[in-house]
Amino acid sequence: MESYKVQQHKFDVIVVGAGGAGLRATFGLAEKGLKAACITKVFPTRSHTVAAQGGIAAALANMGEDDWRFHFYDTIKGGDWLGDQDAIEYMCKNAPASVIELEHYGVPFSRTEEGKIYQRPFGGMTTHYGKGTAQRTCAAADRTGHAILHTLYQQALAHDATFFIEYFATDLIFDDEGVCRGVLALDLNEGTLHVFRGQAVVLATGGYGRAYFSCTSAHTCTGDGGGMVLRAGLALQDLEFVQFHPTGIYGAGCLITEGVRGEGGYLTNAKGERFMERYAPSAKDLASRDVVSRAETIEIREGRGVGEHGDHTHLNLMHLGPEVIHERLPGIAETARIFAGVDVTKEPIPVLPTVHYNMGGIPTNYHGEVVQLKNGDPDAVVPGLFAIGEAACVSVHGANRLGSNSLLDLVVFGRAVAHRCAEIIKPDSPHKDLPASALDKALARFDKLRHADGDTPTADIRLKMQKTMQSDAAVYRTQETLAEGCEKISEVHASFENVRVSDRSMVWNSDLVETLELSNLLDQAVATMHSAEQRKESRGAHAREDFPDRDDAEWMKHTLVWIDEKGKSRFDFRPVHSNTLTDEVETVPPKKRVY
Repeated sequence: MESYKVQQHKFDVIVVGAGGAGLRATFGLAEKGLKAACITKVFPTRSHTVAAQGGIAAALANMGEDDWRFHFYDTIKGGDWLGDQDAIEYMCKNAPASVIELEHYGVPFSRTEEGKIYQRPFGGMTTHYGKGTAQRTCAAADRTGHAILHTLYQQALAHDATFFIEYFATDLIFDDEGVCRGVLALDLNEGTLHVFRGQAVVLATGGYGRAYFSCTSAHTCTGDGGGMVLRAGLALQDLEFVQFHPTGIYGAGCLITEGVRGEGGYLTNAKGERFMERYAPSAKDLASRDVVSRAETIEIREGRGVGEHGDHTHLNLMHLGPEVIHERLPGIAETARIFAGVDVTKEPIPVLPTVHYNMGGIPTNYHGEVVQLKNGDPDAVVPGLFAIGEAACVSVHGANRLGSNSLLDLVVFGRAVAHRCAEIIKPDSPHKDLPASALDKALARFDKLRHADGDTPTADIRLKMQKTMQSDAAVYRTQETLAEGCEKISEVHASFENVRVSDRSMVWNSDLVETLELSNLLDQAVATMHSAEQRKESRGAHAREDFPDRDDAEWMKHTLVWIDEKGKSRFDFRPVHSNTLTDEVETVPPKKRVY
């Protein structure tokens, strides 16, 4: 093995990732007097939160009656009763304060006539526990994520947080007692290795959408945090729940926000019919995302798809008029023009369901502390390790996330982690010495991949993985497709042993960096397919044609999955938290989920 010089840096807390969650945590930590370092693979304002369009949910009641308890109910129902009700209560109750806080930090929200934050309707968001339509999603036109990300980055700089930009975290570092003490990372500009020591590590590394062939995720969304957690011998939770967004641009995968339907846009089939009325008579085009995606898939399957191959549907917003489009959906008009060649004031946008979000991830409690099943305790905390944002599974989204709850998740739990770290960490506490062997495993793996000299290029393995996931872990699943998918994805994982790295430089766009990312994606692809195969029910985004009903007696529990070095999966379960934190709101008992 080559010997590597590793530079060491010491901080109170290390945050990995600079999207909405990572930045909210970073500046929150700095604000509390902790020395925070944020290490990020891309420049902070290029993190994938920048692509979030539609808005952030909070029961502000600026555009009509609302209450955080209605939001709580909608989130539980939207997640098909797999969400933890204590965490959902925490998120929905803290939503109004979190959004007003963002406004005070400088987020330029769109405004109503009287100057309040503008709010639009979104799928699955109701008043009076399902009876009315809520206008709950606070928007900055259709570039809300962009506005939030830039504001949070400015705040982090204003609070003197330290950034290590274009550094790629490869592995978590633990001491002999199982306490997380830091991360190993690669400087992608210089090609040098660094160990970042902290009293805590916060993973805010985003989802693993790039495991699929067609997705709305940026190419950087390679599930690096989940990969590191699996390599550390810890479990991930609920990976079988992958959200397909109903309106990705046909052929490009780029997202068309749900805000288009919130503003009155609607879907049609080849006959020009508004088909959502058949599937969700009251919510129609604003049913939850899994419901709309399945409806589109049925329309296409039954021969009512549009286009030469009858393989997509149309999203219409011509009737809204150029003024509304220009004011509230300017980015969508631009995206449709560039990626679909469509003038949205005159013609519909071709769309189809596209992989969008991972409900599953690193299991945590509502403080953001990573939890694991230990000695029979399903909520045992892993000392020193936190996770937030799409990388985490709190679980506030259950089996299906409601639109505009993801930006909320980022800021609420980014903030929660800052509070928690300030409670348990004293600024400038001395760092314990690490055992001499602490980096051995991580460095050996790095060296092995750097000098991998097999027969198959990284890109070939990645494409096989993406095609397998797209065809066998799709909107609809059966025992047959999943069993075949498990076999195929395990073969793809095994082929990684034979990977060839031709460009070994330790810098951006090298084969080596793409291979390190692929190893993270592969473990989570295997975990997703195997988790989906073992869950014999339909719930939220996990729709099985052979088990069409939700089975609360057998399956109202979180899946825990471990993946070993050989790609073998092992499962256990933890109960769903159905108790609330306070008596301000009542537990919502499961019932049939209709829109």
